[in-house]
Amino acid sequence: MNATAITADAATIEAADKAARHWVSPDPGPLKPGSEAHKRAVCAMFHETFNPYKPSVIEWPKLDPETLHKITSLPIWDIAVQTEGKARLRMAAYARIIADPDMSKTIELNGWEENRHKEVLSKLVEAYDIPLEPEPEYRQPKDPEWAYLVTGYSECVDSFFAFGLFELAKRSGFFPAELVETFEPVMQEECRHILLFANWVAWHRARLPLHRRIWFELRVAAVWAFLGWERIGIARGMDDGGKDKPKAQDNNFTVTGSKSVSAEDISVPELMRICLEENDRRFAGYDRRLLRPTTMPTLVRIALKFMPKPRQKAAA
Repeated sequence: MNATAITADAATIEAADKAARHWVSPDPGPLKPGSEAHKRAVCAMFHETFNPYKPSVIEWPKLDPETLHKITSLPIWDIAVQTEGKARLRMAAYARIIADPDMSKTIELNGWEENRHKEVLSKLVEAYDIPLEPEPEYRQPKDPEWAYLVTGYSECVDSFFAFGLFELAKRSGFFPAELVETFEPVMQEECRHILLFANWVAWHRARLPLHRRIWFELRVAAVWAFLGWERIGIARGMDDGGKDKPKAQDNNFTVTGSKSVSAEDISVPELMRICLEENDRRFAGYDRRLLRPTTMPTLVRIALKFMPKPRQKAAA
């Protein structure tokens, strides 16, 4: 289905957008990971909050020259398009090997939404004439589960920072109101994606026999080590002055981009607090019995305990 071909009246679009942000399971009692009730709730949440209109319905606003320059100068567009291209392929590949039909259909829909994000970004690039490097060949993963784990945990890390940076850009006026409205549903869909992933991990883990669970936990640890090493390599690459510097900036934008989206000098603790607030706000509308991604919020809350408190601004 062509993601950009769906149309509807304004009231229908608004109702669908609201429904995408609020969902509670009608089933009473706890949702124990691995249980049928938990799986049913996870799949129902994702399908019933699916928004067929946003971000498919897009009227790209005309931008003044200064704003257009700021948007097109952001070092994120190459990696954003390529990341969505990889994600759609990896999720589709993993959906095909899942034995459970309900979870398979849900992750397949997740992959479709990733493809829609890629279409949205491609249309933005086209509308504002943003130059991109040639896209690489997207290949089917040899190990679909590993690829899905890498993609899922990467999104958990990147979305946490992206929520805060998007809010910072909105507060600073870096993004005009029209673009904020355009990308807001994309950000909320990312929230749904990592909510699904966190609950899939818990559901999958709980259903594994002991010997396979140990192997799974080793794989998860390896994924985190891989992501940590990848980001350390990116950070080093930013200072090498070599050919890979633009790519390094693209990949590391989620943790270094505050100065690119705001003229105000914001400290790391302030940015981390905004990320936490936005993370909590975006998840607030979903059933609290569903698990949330916890690694980045926990690490940031621990780090904030050792960071200086913000100074009170002197009265004028």
